[in-house]
Amino acid sequence: MSDVDPVLVEIVEGYLASVEMEVETAIGRTSRSPMIRDAHDYRAGIHDRKLRKLTGRSYSALVHPVARDYPLETMRPGDVFFHNDVYLSEGGIGHLPDLCVTAPVFHDGEVVAFVQAFGHHDDIGGAVPGSMPSQATSVFEEGLMVPPIRLWDQGVPNEAALKIMTRNSRMPDSLAADLDAECSACLMGARRMAELFDRYGRETVEACFDAVLDKTTATFRREILAKIPVGEYVWEDYAEHDGVDEPRLHTQRITLTRTAAEDPGGERLVLDFHGTAPQAKGPINHCGDYADGNFLKKWLAPILRNLADTPERMAELDVNEGVVPLIEMRFPPKGTLLTPEFPAPTNARTFVILRLLGVLAGVLAKAVDGRMPADQETIRYTGVYGTDPDGAPYLMREVLGGGSGGRYYADGEDTIHVVPDSRNLPSEFSEARFPFVVERLGLSVDSGGAGRYRGGLGYEKHIRMLEDAHFMSIADRSILACWGVKGGKAGKPFEVTIDPGGPRERLVDALADAEPVRAGEVIRIRTTGGGGWGDPLTRPYDEVARDVLWGKVSREGARADYGVEVTGPADAPEVDTAASDALREERRSARTGDEPFFDRGPGYATLAAGATAAEVDWL
Repeated sequence: MSDVDPVLVEIVEGYLASVEMEVETAIGRTSRSPMIRDAHDYRAGIHDRKLRKLTGRSYSALVHPVARDYPLETMRPGDVFFHNDVYLSEGGIGHLPDLCVTAPVFHDGEVVAFVQAFGHHDDIGGAVPGSMPSQATSVFEEGLMVPPIRLWDQGVPNEAALKIMTRNSRMPDSLAADLDAECSACLMGARRMAELFDRYGRETVEACFDAVLDKTTATFRREILAKIPVGEYVWEDYAEHDGVDEPRLHTQRITLTRTAAEDPGGERLVLDFHGTAPQAKGPINHCGDYADGNFLKKWLAPILRNLADTPERMAELDVNEGVVPLIEMRFPPKGTLLTPEFPAPTNARTFVILRLLGVLAGVLAKAVDGRMPADQETIRYTGVYGTDPDGAPYLMREVLGGGSGGRYYADGEDTIHVVPDSRNLPSEFSEARFPFVVERLGLSVDSGGAGRYRGGLGYEKHIRMLEDAHFMSIADRSILACWGVKGGKAGKPFEVTIDPGGPRERLVDALADAEPVRAGEVIRIRTTGGGGWGDPLTRPYDEVARDVLWGKVSREGARADYGVEVTGPADAPEVDTAASDALREERRSARTGDEPFFDRGPGYATLAAGATAAEVDWL
């Protein structure tokens, strides 16, 4: 597209980003549920008439299922399409609480683009409040399935469909308000996009779309693929339980092939998922093999940005449809965690798609001698539900993040969230709306994996219930920890304790639908710490002392994890250099010299018949 004005391409690219942000801002300001309005677990995307995603700040769902069921020539201005059916979403929807709305953009009476939004909603029916039953064995237990439908017809909402959906929800008012906010925001975005076509003309704007995507393809080929040596690399990681069977290793394997320029298919990355475990009985399956893995390519591609020359450059790289030509996916036959057969349950599919981010990072680490971050697990769903003092039912769902992995140049970040701009629920809001008190919200000390660069810390949150209630959790990494790389150690796993220090203290399983909690009891939630990067015995003493001063590492942790003896008062910790030198030398002398490249933490042995590492963990 060398004949396209490069200045105009930049203008169009900026316009797209602006419209996307305006749509997301409108949703945030007009929605009602805490999950959408306060936690911001939603995102928007802009796609062209070829169904290609043009914006790259965040991942989004797909337009493919809408265009499949409703030919573009049958669409009209003011239409908004809706779907949440996992098996009829072409891989763009992972579980039923993710509701997707799509508004076509028109120019001269023809569809020229799409504005889309999807987010995690409070409740869409099913066996338990929140529509994420941890023991589901069928998608029919998980809520109301809606294939693509025309929810708004030329600006007129389909009242019958809305009545059906809200009737099936335990939170009908929130659901209705959120859908109205999302549909209205997408229609607004469609008007903004139409203005772009009116200003510059269809031919020029579409040429700019092509140029935007071509630039991404060329940039990733030049700056990212060039960093990966030609060859084949294999690694795997695991989900630990599915809510139905006893905990075991549910394997997710990637064989990564970096092809050469002379390959008949050209330079690209081939991701082969053969070796992935059979589909689970419980709800940890993900439908990834639809539309040639189009959604999964864009979901995984942000991991590749870690190969950029600098962190600053990494932040500049958008992931849009331009990455798709550079990635080929090869799926195993139907019946695996990534290729489940209907009606396998999927509500906890984050156990698979989040793990795949780590598997890709791990297999790339083998290819580039560890120049990738250690592991992270940055999403899990916790919450409580019950009846408030006025007798009204309530549901509080929260997506709590965790620490990211240490990197070859820096420590991991604390308490990050995988959904861009998402966050934990503000304590002040929660206490005003729900019958509990947030007594602590801070960092989980010592949760980050030890390393030359420490893993980021997870959350520690204490909730004291004021009324009897039930606690729920959809979380992984409670046995298997976030792995460390190149000498770095694994982080601490997820843990929930009810009534800590009290007479009824008990650990709660990471997959729980209705754990009873009495009024006055505290729920203590500790989320995962990221894995460490590099040998912890090489971490400078002043950085360990700083971590102790900041409360991120305890004195006991400094000694156990870093071989550092910390003395002095709490506000001015000091390192006993002589004692630390001796301790580190002792630790080094005790090493066998045959350490795996990845450290999975002590929990791995409990599920691997005593093995401390997998066969693929050595270079």
